[in-house]
Amino acid sequence: MLRHTLIFLEYELRNSLRNPAWALFGILQPLTYLLLFAPLVANTTAGGGMADTLLAFTPGIMVMIALFGSLLVGFTMIAEMRDGYLERLAVSPARRPAIVLGRTLRDVLVLVVQALLVAAMAVVLGMRPSLPGLAVMLLLMAATGLLASGLSYGMALALRDEASMSAITQFFALPLILLTGIMLPISLAPDWMRAVATVNPLYHSVEAGRALFAGDFGAPAIPVAFAFTLILGLLTLAWSVSSIRKTAF
Repeated sequence: MLRHTLIFLEYELRNSLRNPAWALFGILQPLTYLLLFAPLVANTTAGGGMADTLLAFTPGIMVMIALFGSLLVGFTMIAEMRDGYLERLAVSPARRPAIVLGRTLRDVLVLVVQALLVAAMAVVLGMRPSLPGLAVMLLLMAATGLLASGLSYGMALALRDEASMSAITQFFALPLILLTGIMLPISLAPDWMRAVATVNPLYHSVEAGRALFAGDFGAPAIPVAFAFTLILGLLTLAWSVSSIRKTAF
């Protein structure tokens, strides 16, 4: 299994390097928010400098990449099912779970690189994060990528239709973003909205990222975020692996 997974990982990485458009698309919108929205927030906050604004804003932008990148990778799998590519893989000697596992590892690596690029851009703009905190945040991004990628492949194998998958992801994407507190602090929200935000794993990732960038390693949001993303990530990965085992192409 491990050998087959690594073979698929290498193959998917080569494909990504030959055609980087998908990875670039996933990072384009978060970078736009970083370049245009962060200065707006800094200029409308009394006493808030650009450096402090970026410390609070950048972790949210990093988490956005998981939505606008990793959560959409399943569309490629749907196209491959329609073209018969996955069917040919399924009848090959390769282990079926390795098809998903190799892709998921690729998605996690791409997400971490994208997050690092966003952090580098924020540093250029004036952010000065804790370096150990940044390193831990990249690990949290890897766990978030595991969650988003596993969920995307699970939906792709279950729905097998781009229109249905697009409708579902678009329906949930905006509420997930708003309930992370990226645009406006959740502290300004009514009680019911703050309660709903606590079950949003991306909210905890953003709160943990802000604490990590500030060097506050004792913040309770950090273990909560890792627990949320790792547990849900393993569950979604198990769902996608189980789905491809049972799928008749």
